[in-house]
Amino acid sequence: MMDWLVLAGFSFAAMAAASTGAIFAPGEWYRALNKPTWTPPDWVFPITWMVLYVAMVVAAWRVALSGDPLMAFALSIWSSQIVLNALWSPVFFGAQRVGAGMAVLVALWASVAATLVTFLLVDLIAGLLFAPYLVWVSIAGRLNWWILRNNPTGE
Repeated sequence: MMDWLVLAGFSFAAMAAASTGAIFAPGEWYRALNKPTWTPPDWVFPITWMVLYVAMVVAAWRVALSGDPLMAFALSIWSSQIVLNALWSPVFFGAQRVGAGMAVLVALWASVAATLVTFLLVDLIAGLLFAPYLVWVSIAGRLNWWILRNNPTGE
């Protein structure tokens, strides 16, 4: 029973982070920005994020159940990445602060990379589940940087 409560806790955290993406969704401001030709189409984002959130939750759950001495440290880093994940949409889309969004993405990338490494040390599958997330955050970071460099954002 307790295992399922742990899963529910991680799921709740991921849903809370995902909700900021729904609340602060791309709107006319984002559509009007100059974006690179390699920008993924709009329909890719919700599908990708759904898969990534499921992978994040399963990975954290595996680590939490591992009993490994690094478990608490690994999950504290996981917690930092989910907070930063939740912060990016309100900063970038809500406040329309592209430069501040870039700063959040740099911190998010570092925390995702650190989570991946510590998860690999605790549980190989958990670490591998985080690899696509790091790739996606790298793409998001490159896109955020391109938008920052090629739009008059006032930052």
